[in-house]
Amino acid sequence: MSAAAGARASSLVPVGTTAVTHRTVQIDGVEVFYRAAGPVSAPVLLLPHGYPCSSFQFRALMPALADRWRVIAPDFPGFGYSGTPKDFAYDFDGYAHFLDRFAVALELRRYALYLHDYGSQIGLRHAILRPGRICALIIQNGDIHEDTLGPKYAAIQAYWNDPSPAHLEVLERAVSEEGFRHEFVGEVSSRVAPRLAPDLWRLHWRLMDTPARRGIALDLMKGLKDNLQWFGRYQEYLRTFRPPTLIVWGPQDGYMPLEAGRAYLRDLPDAEFHVFDDGGHWLLETHLAELLPRLRDFLGRHLPAPADAPARTIEGVPV
Repeated sequence: MSAAAGARASSLVPVGTTAVTHRTVQIDGVEVFYRAAGPVSAPVLLLPHGYPCSSFQFRALMPALADRWRVIAPDFPGFGYSGTPKDFAYDFDGYAHFLDRFAVALELRRYALYLHDYGSQIGLRHAILRPGRICALIIQNGDIHEDTLGPKYAAIQAYWNDPSPAHLEVLERAVSEEGFRHEFVGEVSSRVAPRLAPDLWRLHWRLMDTPARRGIALDLMKGLKDNLQWFGRYQEYLRTFRPPTLIVWGPQDGYMPLEAGRAYLRDLPDAEFHVFDDGGHWLLETHLAELLPRLRDFLGRHLPAPADAPARTIEGVPV
């Protein structure tokens, strides 16, 4: 079957018809919430979330893939329904270590990664640590090239250059319900914006509105400066290991404009690259129907399901 025919066939699979389960697992004494769907023997797509969301951002994608793949999305400590331990390292290294421990806890030995927002930084650190586990990447609006940072970074960069109380106050205001709303609505047009459910910021803010969690969100923004030092290492990993990669991009993104997506082609010239012109940072919310055939076609070629995968078993539960 050709790639085009595969994409057409994949698009016939109905969205939202395969059950997602909601579970917890103890990792180093932390109760970790995660969503999972798909046959337990199927190839795995691991979904680390971005800021300011949680595994909730994958709630519609997961059932649309779970007929052929095992899809797993954890809430990072300090986000969503996972715990907020006092002794956890709430930085990109800490979350990369957590992702490794999570994969071990679920006995995941080989998988693809969906990289988005902060999840791209965390996922690539994990890939550098465990390159043998990574069989493919899907990259969606996650930046690793300093020369393509968008204008929305201005407030964060101002704090990096001058960590004054005035600049800190701007970042603190962003960690609020209105700040979260702005992160989700972003720069998309009035035609696309109504597709973004207010649950994204209203419900998530209720989970984040504690002193500890507001502090975690703020510290992650501050820590982005140190994260710049990793950009070269991310790029080197991609050039060295050349994982099969699908890049899908919403260019209406103040943090990660179109140039940030195209920059990946410097390191991965053979990557597949698709732009959704009126999409922004949250393509899974606004363009899932258009995006899904691309994802299924790519995964079908680079993360094929074995012929004997139990199609009627969802996370071990007969359906």
